[in-house]
Amino acid sequence: MFAAFIAVLGIFPGLYLGGSGVPIVIQNAGPVLAGAILGARRGTASVVLLLALVAMGLPLLSGGRGGLAPFIGPSGGFIFGWILAALVAGLIVQRAERPGLPVLALATTAGFLTQYLIGIPFLGAYTGDLGAAAVQSLVFLPGDAAKMAAVATIAAVVHRALPGTLTRPAVRGE
Repeated sequence: MFAAFIAVLGIFPGLYLGGSGVPIVIQNAGPVLAGAILGARRGTASVVLLLALVAMGLPLLSGGRGGLAPFIGPSGGFIFGWILAALVAGLIVQRAERPGLPVLALATTAGFLTQYLIGIPFLGAYTGDLGAAAVQSLVFLPGDAAKMAAVATIAAVVHRALPGTLTRPAVRGE
């Protein structure tokens, strides 16, 4: 279901600002939300499923993009970063006894930062200028900050309404 949800977020077209060739999309919030709600394993699996479908040619990325081209283009690193973003957000949320808004805010922030951690060096390698890639990526910060707040709030509401949604990994001695 979350792979489908992330695909639906791709209906909203990307907005190209600056010269990086990487669009500002709402879709990058989906992987972080998947990790924050489903946990590391299931959240990451949903992102991997979506990306596998995209690689097979389904036009599920923002703007109707699909196939292998998005993975090797300027936004490829950010797309690959979605996998790690779901994993990181999920791991942080799973460690909490009861994931409240502060934990979810930390998890979503870490998830979005992870996308930058993969995306900016990839864009730098693509353009040949890491510094320019970092500067060009600043255009994403205001929108991503708003998405972080929205994702943390949505995840908090879901965890409050459905407390059994998140599965925690087994701890030794239990």
